[in-house]
Amino acid sequence: MAWRLLADALLLVHLAFIVFVLLGGLLVRRRRSLAWLHLPAAFWGAWVEFSGTICPLTPWEQAARLRAGEAGWQGDFLEHYLLRLIYPDGLTQTVMWVLGVAVLAINALVYAPIVRDLARGRRRSGS
Repeated sequence: MAWRLLADALLLVHLAFIVFVLLGGLLVRRRRSLAWLHLPAAFWGAWVEFSGTICPLTPWEQAARLRAGEAGWQGDFLEHYLLRLIYPDGLTQTVMWVLGVAVLAINALVYAPIVRDLARGRRRSGS
């Protein structure tokens, strides 16, 4: 039972991290100090997609599921939980690149007004 709860908790943390990677910039617009957490997370998310690597949370969740007596699965988090609904043939390198670009593009759009406001503030203060 404890292994199942751990696996489910890891799944929720993984999902929350992905949402933070994609949309955390919106939190940064309200609390700029969160940029120190969000920017590395966003770059990590893009790097995982561009490099084709697997996030460490994925094998940890799989190991917990196996210890709980559940069947394991192959692939990464997106392929197993999300993309197989959208892309039933699997996750290709092209799709991973598109996802990586999407992470960067979404965050560039969110951060653009923040950077603009910071630049205006510096010009006004004479820095």
